[in-house]
Amino acid sequence: MNEGRKEEHNKDKYLQRKRLQMKPAKKDAGIVLPLLSESPEGEKNSDDASVSGAVFNVSTTIIGAGIMSIPATLKVLGVIPAIGLILIIAVLVDVSVEFLLRFTHSGESRTYAGVMAESFGRFGSVAVQISVMITNLGALIIYLIIIGDVLSGSLSEGSVHLGVLQEWFGVHWWNSRAFALLFIVMFVMLPLLLLRRVESLRFTSAISVLLAVVFVGISSVMAIVALCQGKTESPRLLPDLPSQASIFNLFTAVPVIVTAFTFHFNAELRQPSDMVSAVRISLVLCAAIYIAVGFFGYLLFGDSIMTDILVNFDQNYGSTIGSLLNDTVRLSYALHLMLVFPLLNFSLRINIDELLFPKRPLLASDTTRFVLLTCILLALIYLAAITIPNIWYFFQFMGSTTAVCLAFIFPGAIVLRDLHGISTRRDRILAAMMIILAVVTSSIAISTNVSSLIGTNL
Repeated sequence: MNEGRKEEHNKDKYLQRKRLQMKPAKKDAGIVLPLLSESPEGEKNSDDASVSGAVFNVSTTIIGAGIMSIPATLKVLGVIPAIGLILIIAVLVDVSVEFLLRFTHSGESRTYAGVMAESFGRFGSVAVQISVMITNLGALIIYLIIIGDVLSGSLSEGSVHLGVLQEWFGVHWWNSRAFALLFIVMFVMLPLLLLRRVESLRFTSAISVLLAVVFVGISSVMAIVALCQGKTESPRLLPDLPSQASIFNLFTAVPVIVTAFTFHFNAELRQPSDMVSAVRISLVLCAAIYIAVGFFGYLLFGDSIMTDILVNFDQNYGSTIGSLLNDTVRLSYALHLMLVFPLLNFSLRINIDELLFPKRPLLASDTTRFVLLTCILLALIYLAAITIPNIWYFFQFMGSTTAVCLAFIFPGAIVLRDLHGISTRRDRILAAMMIILAVVTSSIAISTNVSSLIGTNL
């Protein structure tokens, strides 16, 4: 009897919330990329997303700029703890995505923001929107910083690393970071960003994936060759605690790995069971790639490794082939980021417009608003990239705030809220542990970074 009344009560609550659920998003909105596709039942099977296609899409979504800083986490933590942390976060991400897919399938909404709206009303959907926008904005700034590192080099921790342009032509005013990035922004990024529809960028997306594969392949081969020749550095298996200002500095590596695995707002497939399989395969694949790149990168450069590993590929190996491989590694990934940049910016621009101008016509149909918002966003990203040219800080910020919310805190909160009455005792325990771990590690990372910044400024 009690169970029956509880089920009826849950149904009544669900119907009430469904009436209050936020209105459907505009056709080209980026925030509402579905967790499950909204294809009609009668649609042909050939139009359905396959598991193999989903693995490809999820994997390319996961592997972004985060791969550049994975080797630096091995420098902070040591090889064994870093690999262990990558595997633990991959497992937790799998759990959180399974939570999201199950609640998406149980409710009426097919979007991350919609699922949060069902559980927490308008506040929940806005929280997801803001988190996604901040995460995307931070990722775009990181992309531009990495492109600047490749073209114009970097000065960090007292060491100078030349960029490709400086190696080819010498150091001049026109290949400085500010001018080189301004040229890229004006003559490469802006024309791509002014395309009205994301479909126009499908060919650049395919090329960008190929370029990312080129980077991973060449860098791994270089490390293996160096290992065979005995030219690699001796990696530390455990953290060097005496050299750390505080043991809490070890927690600063956590946000970097969390950000590298955050993709929850981009997952889509019709069948939840298929999506769970696709996500697990993708996570195994991406974890293996992260471990390989991190380990081989650390072998190549040891404790001299920078937060952006591409910066380290300015070393002279005394041969034309070595220099050519170095330039190929750097330029291939920089070009990859240039081509991915418009895709991520498209989502960011649409969502900012939806949040600020919910009752206005579609952004693509309003030329003035479209161009103005595009230029303002691009200018802000450019200024941030030349003002704080260190991707570690942005990974720290995103991984400790918005990324950890999207990856762990929001999915855990949905399970604990349990609007549809489908959470098991095990689910609630896992959700609570996930939230507690996320809050504790993020708080320690934030406080450690703030203390270190204050100490540096003093």
